Amino acid sequence: MRFFTQASLLLILGAAIGLGGCNSAMQAYKKGVRHFEAGEYNLALGQFDKASKGTIDAARLNYYTAESYRLSNRIAQAVPFYQKAIDAGAGAAVAADAAAPKAGVADPDLRLNYAYALKASGDYAAAQGQLQQYLDSRPKNKVGLAKAQREIETLKAINLISSKQTDYRLTNLGGLNSPGTEYAPVLRGDELVFTASRKDVIYKNNGLAMTGLYKAKVGQTADETGAGGPQLFSGSVFQNDVNEGTPAFSKDGKIMIFARGNNGKRKGGLDVDLYMSRQDQGGNWGMPFRLPISDSTAWDGSPAFSADGKTLYFASNRAGSVGGIDLYRANMDASGRLGRPVNMGRDINTPGDELFPFVAADGKLYFSSDGHPGLGKLDIFVATRSQGVIRVENMGVPINSPADDFGLTFPEPNRGYMASNRPGGKGDDDIYLVETGADSPKTPGDSTTIAQNPPKPGSTRIVRYFLAGTVATNSTPNAPLDSARVRIIDDSNEATVAEATTGQPGTFGKFPVQEGKTYSVVAERPGYLTRREPFTMQGRSVPEMFLTKPETDTTFNVSLLLDKVELNKTFVLENIYYDLDKYTIRPDAAEELDKLVTILKDNPTLKIELSSHTDVRAADAYNMTLSQNRAKAAVDYIISKGIDADRLTAKGYGETQLIVKRARTEEEHQRNRRTEFKVLAL
Repeated sequence: MRFFTQASLLLILGAAIGLGGCNSAMQAYKKGVRHFEAGEYNLALGQFDKASKGTIDAARLNYYTAESYRLSNRIAQAVPFYQKAIDAGAGAAVAADAAAPKAGVADPDLRLNYAYALKASGDYAAAQGQLQQYLDSRPKNKVGLAKAQREIETLKAINLISSKQTDYRLTNLGGLNSPGTEYAPVLRGDELVFTASRKDVIYKNNGLAMTGLYKAKVGQTADETGAGGPQLFSGSVFQNDVNEGTPAFSKDGKIMIFARGNNGKRKGGLDVDLYMSRQDQGGNWGMPFRLPISDSTAWDGSPAFSADGKTLYFASNRAGSVGGIDLYRANMDASGRLGRPVNMGRDINTPGDELFPFVAADGKLYFSSDGHPGLGKLDIFVATRSQGVIRVENMGVPINSPADDFGLTFPEPNRGYMASNRPGGKGDDDIYLVETGADSPKTPGDSTTIAQNPPKPGSTRIVRYFLAGTVATNSTPNAPLDSARVRIIDDSNEATVAEATTGQPGTFGKFPVQEGKTYSVVAERPGYLTRREPFTMQGRSVPEMFLTKPETDTTFNVSLLLDKVELNKTFVLENIYYDLDKYTIRPDAAEELDKLVTILKDNPTLKIELSSHTDVRAADAYNMTLSQNRAKAAVDYIISKGIDADRLTAKGYGETQLIVKRARTEEEHQRNRRTEFKVLAL
């Protein structure tokens, strides 16, 4: 599977000693390095193969070859080249002496990547050995260290994950698949819409054709001429020179959100963004437009709607993610506008990658991850919530394998679709039909739930939980704040269970917290708005498989960013939306206003002006009246929550204070439509 991302890799080339040999081999090697650095890994592999006929430094050549396979998602093929690179001295520090016989390759994560390749090949014992050597080297990369530690514990319990054989049945949809790649299948009516590599342009990352959106009738196969087989989904959402894929449809099937790669011609788009297309009354799909929630500096992909169509889930590696790629969600209003994306938290996201979310009608979240305990690369997991506790389960065999398994959807209770690049398929990634005899999608029992394994008799373990954190300014860059008063409040009885003052680095803690409880962390400092952050211990238990010592201390960290109080300073309230031409406070807007109520309660001397702004797409007088009514409705709501009316002023500005003066795109109009509050008195 490919995510059509461009990965950058820090390589220390060092001295050129040992890079001799015939000119043709050297030229091929240099061309390969240039392709590698450009993310053109398939072209790089061709050049490295030519270079191998000469006397190029074996450590460097095999290292580059292994990394090219890994970064083009052919990680199992990287195994022999990693071993050859290590045998030739790769991974060692670059020689300081230019006359040294081996310059080596200084990549401290080489053994970690090699371990992942071995795991993807099913060689779990060798993978565990490489991970241990990586840990023994005391890596400075904290993310890599956390991954390695978790992978070692996972490999110790690998038999537990693979031992449960579920009654799912997988059938390769051979008539749909090709020697290329097919993945991300979603059902729309009687058609299966999916991603496939069938364009005329070759993707230089892996040598396959660029991907696009295609469709096929369910249960229909092509004849000898090809008629009746997969067809292009829509010409209006087809761009030949970029990768397009991972479609998601609204509840009525008339809105589609998908991912599109940047071809390098559009400024401000470095990787992959989310796009929306709407179907008109004639059944034609409109030209796609980029969604404002896309981050131009990040990878955004694999969207999915909730069953009711009111929430969009997607994956992103934007700043602030827990790991590499995280799952996010954003609320959608009746007009199709999306609110600010919210990270789904550490119960779902890990230091690894989480992608391809799907929310079933019963509320279960299915997704793929290489960070949760799994059999190989991407495994499929199901997350359920009960009484506020989130439980994540590996779907087990045969859903998962040492290969990539991803994109599971259940449009019907006992029938779904997924993709995998496991051995025995027709091409790179293939689409599979998933069936079970149960009345509803069956999820693995407790025996396949890593976190639910009972402790062995006589192996009682003690776990102590603590909370610590930092207080800093909500500015760029964040500056640590000393002398801030921090309180930990038990939400069940509003009692303060701990209190401290931050020191010079702005840190506090660590304070003991109890499993299953919820808390509020409150930070206050003169000259700043008091800040309150929720913290829950629900669902944060350490799984038994990770308790290797009689006593374990686990510390959770929180960060509180304080805004400096200045007269007339304005703050934008995100996600305050109204129905068209209305000013009634909707439930989603009430959630955001409740946050402002909390700020006002925590800052009892604060007086504010709450203002509403419109875009320019209506008459001036109408916009002024509408904005005033909306501001007043918001103020009335806040008063109903116990805030004194004399602390609040409602003001409608209509279109008189535009952020974007000549707005043309929907994203620009949305920036102008906003709700703000301004500090009037301290």
